[in-house]
Amino acid sequence: MSAPLRVVLVGAGGMGRAWLRTVLDDPDVELAGVVDLDLDVAAAAAAAAGVPDVPLGRDAVELARATGAEAVVNVTVPRAHHPVTTAALFAGLPVLGEKPVAEDVAQALSLVAAAEVSGRLFVVSQSRRYNAHLHAFREQARVLGELGVLTTEFFKAPRFGGFREEMDHPLLLDMAIHPFDTARFLLGAEPVSVYCEEFNPPWSWYGGDAAATAVFEMTGGVRYVYTGSWCSPGQETSWNGAWRLSGAAGTARWDGEAPPVLETTSGAEPAPSADPGLEIAGSLRAFARALRTGTAPASGEVHENVLSLAMVEAAVASAATGARVLVDDVLARAHERALAAERREDVRAVLASWTSVRAALAPGAAAPAAQGAPRPAA
Repeated sequence: MSAPLRVVLVGAGGMGRAWLRTVLDDPDVELAGVVDLDLDVAAAAAAAAGVPDVPLGRDAVELARATGAEAVVNVTVPRAHHPVTTAALFAGLPVLGEKPVAEDVAQALSLVAAAEVSGRLFVVSQSRRYNAHLHAFREQARVLGELGVLTTEFFKAPRFGGFREEMDHPLLLDMAIHPFDTARFLLGAEPVSVYCEEFNPPWSWYGGDAAATAVFEMTGGVRYVYTGSWCSPGQETSWNGAWRLSGAAGTARWDGEAPPVLETTSGAEPAPSADPGLEIAGSLRAFARALRTGTAPASGEVHENVLSLAMVEAAVASAATGARVLVDDVLARAHERALAAERREDVRAVLASWTSVRAALAPGAAAPAAQGAPRPAA
């Protein structure tokens, strides 16, 4: 056994408070401090969580050094993901970050290279992968033979107020990354291209397009079709969406809440699936386990995660142009922007060494040290 992993939590807003409770509830993790640019916000979050005396600070690296923290949980807003994570990695601190990995794919590629140069683990919390029913659904997919079409329907009507209702692409940018990432996980396939249309219903309370349909070609020829709306009151789906997977030997369905249902002619039984934990608690547990054992987590390591954000960026580009978009073109343009913007010479050198972005993101492409950092036993 090893001692609990001491972490600094960065970001004390609404999502930060959820993470704060999760950290405090995990026996394998210990809260070393809370960071926020507004110390009053950090103090209020700590007090509400029942830890009013926990150390506070405005800088994650400084507070981690002062408290002896071993890792950072980055729950800042997307535009802060890149600077906060970069600083932590080069201070020798592994990072567990909220989705998306960064504000755009170019910054995400910079973080991939930073993880390689620093040799520190960076995991993105795609929390929807941590769901026992989803893992059972994936095992059902494996007995359906050749797969044809995976669909997701997502229909909700939340009235958030604030920035989401002012975004240009609220559904695609803020929510669709969850099902896009889940589709990759279920199919064991990667995106090749996408055609997407966005629109905003006349009754929508969103400034940007709150509805979209996207058709992805995935590796192996399977299609993934997503259709959703954030202004569809009545008969709403689960926050996980409603899923249907069609294969040569039958169909599996999941409503996003109850156990999935399988109808197959293959005669094969799905393998039992392990319970991965639920949502952010599951991703925190997997991160701590990876650092304890020195092995890469099954989901979310930065190299593995970037293509989920690339799906979002490609869908937005398709909606804007009205044309089918190749994901490799999105990756190539992002690579050019990353090279132009990078300020660290060591990170830029890694970026410049890539002859293919997709190959650089492939499993096993990372330097071994970046895949996990074992912690000494207590």
